[in-house]
Amino acid sequence: MTFELLHTDSSCKARLGRIYTDHGTIETPIFMPVGTAGTVKAVHFRELHKDIQAEIILGNTYHLYLRPGLEILQNAGGLHKFGGWNKPILTDSGGYQVYSLAENRKITDEGVKFKSHIDGSYHFFTPENVMDIQRVIGADIIMAFDECPPYPCEYSYAKKSLMLTHKWLKRCCERVDNTTGLYGYSQALFPIVQGGVFKDLRQESAEFIASLKREGNAIGGLAVGEPAEKMYEITEFVCDILPADKPRYLMGVGTPANILESIALGVDMFDCVMPTRNARNGMLFTTQGIINIRNEKWKNDFSPIDEVLGGEVSGFYTKAYLRHLMISKEILASQIASIQNLRFYLWLVREARKHIAENNFLQWKNKIIPQIMQKL
Repeated sequence: MTFELLHTDSSCKARLGRIYTDHGTIETPIFMPVGTAGTVKAVHFRELHKDIQAEIILGNTYHLYLRPGLEILQNAGGLHKFGGWNKPILTDSGGYQVYSLAENRKITDEGVKFKSHIDGSYHFFTPENVMDIQRVIGADIIMAFDECPPYPCEYSYAKKSLMLTHKWLKRCCERVDNTTGLYGYSQALFPIVQGGVFKDLRQESAEFIASLKREGNAIGGLAVGEPAEKMYEITEFVCDILPADKPRYLMGVGTPANILESIALGVDMFDCVMPTRNARNGMLFTTQGIINIRNEKWKNDFSPIDEVLGGEVSGFYTKAYLRHLMISKEILASQIASIQNLRFYLWLVREARKHIAENNFLQWKNKIIPQIMQKL
C-alpha cells in the first residue's frame, strides 16, 4: 500500500490524497461504510458499488472471528471472495469491542480474555493472534491491537493503558513483518495513537507511532463521550505530529459536521456506524438537512427523498412512501434509508475533495455545516 499526497488547501490543513492498494485506488478524504460482520447492514454490494460509490468498506476482527469463523473465511479465500466485494477492505482489530465489553473481559500484558456476546464462550486475543486473524480475513489495511481507554478516565489509567498499547504495537509489527499474506496480495498495518484527552500522552504516542514508519496511522480513543471541541483539539494536535506523507485515519467519527471539521484539521479517512444505524431508526441525512422520516409532516410529501443526490433510490422514492414503509416496519425501509445516508456521506466527502482542490474548503465547510445539520 502506498499513499500520494496530491494537494493541501491553502485556507486550512485539508488534504487531497490517493491510497493505492492491490484491490484498487482510494481517493481521500474518504468515508468508509462499516460492514462489521462482512456486510454493510441492509445494503447490497451492488448498491455500494453503483449508487453509493463506496471505495472501501470495513470489517471487524472480533465479529468475523466469532462468526462465520476463521475456517470458513480461509476456505473461501478471504473476506473479499467470501462476500464478493472486489474493492479495498479495512479491518478493525477488535480493540474497540474489547473496550465495549468492559464487564466481560480481563486485560493482562499478554492480551485480553473476553466472553463472546453470542454464546458466552471464552476467548483470548493477543497482538500476535489478532494479526494472524486479520491475515485470514485478508483485509488490505489491518489495524494494530490496542486498548481504548474510557472517557473520562484518570491520567494514571490513560498512561498505563498507553504503555500497554505501545507494547502490543511492537508485537503486532513484529508478527506482521515476520509473516506473509495468505492470498497473494499485500496488507498494510496501521498503528493507533492513544492517550485519552491528555496532550503529553498523545504526543508521546504520536511520536512513537510516527517513528515506526508504517504505511498509515490512525487516531483512536476519541468520539467516546468527550466534548466535540476536545475531540477537535486532540485531533489537530496529533495530526500536526503524524507524518504528512502517510494517510491519517480518525476512527469511529462521526456526524457530517465532525467529518468536515476533522478534514479541515488534516484527517484523510473516516468510518462510523451512524449513517446505517440512524437510518434503521428513521433518521435521514440529506443535502437539505436532517429528517426524522417518521414524523407526520412527511405523510403527504411526494417529493423525492433527496433531489440533489438523485440516483436510483434518493431520487426515485418519495418521502411519503419511505415514511409509510418505516411506520409499517417494512424491511425495505431500512434498505432505502441506509442507501440514502451512505450516498449522502460519500457525496459529502466527494464535495469536500472538490473544494479542497479549489482552495476554498474552509469557506464551503462553514457554509454547508449549518445547512446539512439543521433539523427539517
